[in-house]
Parts: sequence; C-alpha cells; structure tokens
Amino acid sequence: MTRKIVLPPKKERHKLFGSIEPGLKLKPTEKAQMPDLQNTKRDFLFSIDAVGISNVKYPIIIESDLNPKQQTTIASFKMTSKISHDSKGTNMSRFTEQLEIYRQNGGFVLTIKNLFDFTKELAERLKQQDASIEVTFPWFYERKGPSSELIGLNHADAKISVSYVDGVGFTSSASLTCGVTTLCPCSKEISEYSAHNQRGFVTMNVEFTEDYHENKDWKVALLEAAETNASAMIHPVLKRPDEKMVTETAYENPRFVEDMVRLVAADLYELDFIQAFTVECRNEESIHLHDAIASLSFRK
Repeated sequence: MTRKIVLPPKKERHKLFGSIEPGLKLKPTEKAQMPDLQNTKRDFLFSIDAVGISNVKYPIIIESDLNPKQQTTIASFKMTSKISHDSKGTNMSRFTEQLEIYRQNGGFVLTIKNLFDFTKELAERLKQQDASIEVTFPWFYERKGPSSELIGLNHADAKISVSYVDGVGFTSSASLTCGVTTLCPCSKEISEYSAHNQRGFVTMNVEFTEDYHENKDWKVALLEAAETNASAMIHPVLKRPDEKMVTETAYENPRFVEDMVRLVAADLYELDFIQAFTVECRNEESIHLHDAIASLSFRK
C-alpha cells in the first residue's frame, strides 16, 4: 500500500533538514571596511614560487592555418604568480577578473601575442613582478581520406605556457599530443605475411625563440612533424579504398618508438622558431598488454 505524504511548508521542510534562522550580523558589509588578510605584511618565513588558480574552464577562440581557420573551444587555464616572504597571500579574484576582461572584449583569441599582453597585465593587476599562464585546449583540424577525400575532423591536445618577469621579459613554450599509426618493423621482418600495427601518441614539448611571432602556425608545424614521420596518419573517415591505401602506407613505413622520436626530433631541429624540444612516443601495443615508450630532449 502506498503511504500518503503530507508535506509541511517549504520553510518548515528546510528546518527539518537542518536549516536555521539567520544570526545577528555584526561584521562590516562594505569592502572598504572589511579586513584584507591576503594583503597582511609580516615575515611569513618563506617566499612562494607559484600561487594562483588552476582548472579554470573558459571559452577561447583559436586561429589555425588548417580548416576550420577559426574555432571556439573550451580551455583549461592555470594562472600563478610568486609572492615574497613578507606577503600573506595573493588576490585570487584578480585572476578571474583578468579572464573576464578578455572575454568581454570580443572573446579571448588565443595567440602568443595576446598571452604576452595577458601575463604582463595580470602581474600589474596582482601588483607583483611576475605572472605565468598555462592554457590547455583541444585543437580540431580537417582531414581528408587519401582516396575518397571525404572530410572529417581530427583533434590534438594542445598547451601553451607563457611567463613574464618585470625587467626580464617573456618566455613561451607549447605542447602538442596527436595520434598516429605505427607498424612494427620487427613483426614485418620476421613474419611470412602481415605485421602488427597500433595507435601511437606523439607528444612534442617545445620552447619558442624570443623572436617567434606566429608567422607560421606552431600547431600545424608540430602536427606535420609527427604525422609525416609515422607509419600512417589517423583518419576520421575511411572508405574501403582509403583503408587499402592507409594499410599499405603503414606497411611501407614501419616504425619503432625509437624511430619515431628520432625522426620527429629531426623535423623539430629544422624549425627555426624552436630553440629546445622534447619528443615522446607511446605505442598502445596491439599484441602486448603494455605500452612501448621512448623520449628524447635536445637544446639547440
């Protein structure tokens, strides 16, 4: 038998679940009269290398040399600054205030130049000598089937980091992780027919030169370095003639993870706007339960 419930008024229901009447309010409500603990000046023993906020989701506008030429996506922001031993803390609200100013001013267009401006303005807003920002976002690009030329969207995981120090200037770096196909050279060599292949993930972390002005899209340059050195590219749309071409291309270009990081490094070495890099490759092995990995770092 269904029990009939007699509901008390909503206010009484709230009391039933723990709500209480508001207490007497004695503390000031005007900002000018409120104590500012974060701006307290004393000897707090240690300076702090980085304090701020992370995992802040915000819409951004990305420009690209590949279609779609402009796209809107959601980025994750990390913003920090140093504080000296005689400062209690930072002003957390000023980080998001800075983001909102850029959103309201036509949207946050994610370029190195805009990030330079952003970090310098953030340092000034925080009344500090430095500021850093790290932006992580998915970047989408069109990819055609090699035979059918049917278009679909692939994506790579991208990150840009910028730091500013008053009187010193800016440093900037970026990272891109994209998927590729790799075919095992050993499997091809020892087998009577066929060879195992798998999806690989190439991650490239690069430091930009001081004079890099985005005349070349860094995202496209890094994507090309990874994809053109792989056994084959990843495609979002494949018809049978496409699949035949991709399979045969992979067979003609076998790659160990060691081969991948060396070949990608060679391409990055030739890019004049990169002064240092790290390349990592991780293969999700198709005949093992483990992954195969390799990495190398180089500074020009």
